Amino acid sequence: MEIPSPYGASETKGDIHVLRYELSIPYPVDEVWAAIATPEGLPAWLAVADPFEQREGGAITLRWQNTDAKGHATVAPGRVTAWDPTQLVEYTVEIHGRIRFELERGPLGVGGTLLHFTNEMTGPDDVRLDCLAGWHHHFEYLLQALGGQPADWSQWTMDRWRELRERYESGRLD
Repeated sequence: MEIPSPYGASETKGDIHVLRYELSIPYPVDEVWAAIATPEGLPAWLAVADPFEQREGGAITLRWQNTDAKGHATVAPGRVTAWDPTQLVEYTVEIHGRIRFELERGPLGVGGTLLHFTNEMTGPDDVRLDCLAGWHHHFEYLLQALGGQPADWSQWTMDRWRELRERYESGRLD
């Protein structure tokens, strides 16, 4: 089996950008689910989720704890648009569009979890590149959080994001 790349890929269909990541995560499905689909898990790597009604059709507002270059944090209200515990969660929120996480157990002998991530969003090409770098950076935080080291948002800077953004723009994805 080929190990999935940590780098995302994207395609543009009309005015919609579709970002995809296929990640092999060395933690059990239940632990990954807790990180991506609970109000306790999400702040350790992505955003505070409040409110968060854990059901299809439920309300959710994601409040990112990192900021842009101007010091603004993203606040994205929306809905839980798919919910199948331990397998699928999808949030459709303002700004970021449809954010979908699909989990499956890793193959025998490899273990862990395969995370299939899709983000469908609109915006100019610069936003596509910004989001590719942003999701990549947040998935690094996800791995650290699963390893017991949640993100320290007070220490967050844009340095790593800028490095990733330059790689996605230049196509140097190694």
